[in-house]
Amino acid sequence: MVSLLKTARMPSEKERILVVDDSPETLEVIERNLISHGYLVYTASGVAEAIRLLEETPLDLVITDFKMPKISGIDLVRHVRENFRDTQIIMVTGYPSVNSAVKAVKIGAEAYLPKPFTDEELLLVVRRALEKLTIRKLAKEAPETASLAPHGIIGESPSIRKVLAEVSKVAPSSATVLITGESGTGKELVARAIHYNSPRASAPFVPVNCGGIPEGLLESELFGHVKGAFTGATGARAGFFHAAERGSLFLDEVSETSSYMQVKLLRALQEKEVCMVGSSRARKVDVRFLAATNKDLHSLVRNGSFREDLFYRLNVITINIPPLRERGEDIVLVAGHFAARFAAEMGRKIPHFSDEALRVLRSYYWPGNVRELENVIQHLVVMSENDVIDVPELPPLMRFSALRNQGFDMPLAQMEAEYIRNVLASVNGNITRAAQILEIDRKTLRAKLKKN
Repeated sequence: MVSLLKTARMPSEKERILVVDDSPETLEVIERNLISHGYLVYTASGVAEAIRLLEETPLDLVITDFKMPKISGIDLVRHVRENFRDTQIIMVTGYPSVNSAVKAVKIGAEAYLPKPFTDEELLLVVRRALEKLTIRKLAKEAPETASLAPHGIIGESPSIRKVLAEVSKVAPSSATVLITGESGTGKELVARAIHYNSPRASAPFVPVNCGGIPEGLLESELFGHVKGAFTGATGARAGFFHAAERGSLFLDEVSETSSYMQVKLLRALQEKEVCMVGSSRARKVDVRFLAATNKDLHSLVRNGSFREDLFYRLNVITINIPPLRERGEDIVLVAGHFAARFAAEMGRKIPHFSDEALRVLRSYYWPGNVRELENVIQHLVVMSENDVIDVPELPPLMRFSALRNQGFDMPLAQMEAEYIRNVLASVNGNITRAAQILEIDRKTLRAKLKKN
């Protein structure tokens, strides 16, 4: 199977970066550093040359000096933001000040980096800026991507590509497939993909939630019953096995079945025949078996709560669905798909996510996986009054989780400096107000600003 999904940029493509500085030495140092890490780098000694390059070449990121002859870096930031919305901007300067930092961020710079900076500091802000750009592009393309998704399975991560490849391989066969993964990862979606890409696609796909049917009724629901088999059985009734004739029977939460039912299932899988409750005559069935569980069946076999022989009957081929938190940018694609779907249902314009909201979505742990993401997006689309969904509209637990995870990949001094700049930007450069928020005096704040 060849995935039809599109991405913002293929992994093999190099990101294009323009460096603008009137100092040849600075240009050379930054260019050499970025090229050594795999980026495609253009250079310009002034704003006029930079604008010409921007008009001629698609660029992902502009790194510009603040003070330059004739036209300043601030003017370039403003021009890029007004004319090239999908290009990120980083401002660097040898004359750091609170006002210039606040101004640069307010008009659209992604980051403000005072000179001198280390190679590691430069690379860190570059990676973050480009990551935000990738996420933003993925979010824009999500509705189109979803319409092209094979089997309705949305994603471009290596782990989900592996799942799609496995579906493609097993679908044409009649082999029993055990689908494993945490709750909410989409195990039934994978089972449907296997069925509807198999020779049995024109026959029924019958899902059975083994954990949702009372134990006393499960046997009758699966195998059917004859008239008078038990109190209330006023007539014969076919079971799910009969309903799935020549198709596929999907046994979800198969680990929740009792030992008694496990024996019955084992016989059905081995002999391809079932016996209705109250009858002594077995009937052959032509059914493909698909099963799913969110538990470790190996452990259940070891502790005796799941039959070993049934496990091996089910575990002919195993497909493991990765949790959402391990799927990287797939979170953005899936979120965009749900936003488009729920907006269409409500007859509303598709909302967009702010960069910070997307960052929070990506950093959240998602214990409920895709099902939890679907519920969150539906809530946001229904309750949002704007076309842009921002961090304050996200559930509190997600916002707090993101704050706890933020900054673990940077030195303490750099994290402090970044936090101080964010606080200053939030109060429009008001030193007194920023010092109050930080709970330090103005003199200490000025010293930290000078240091950083």
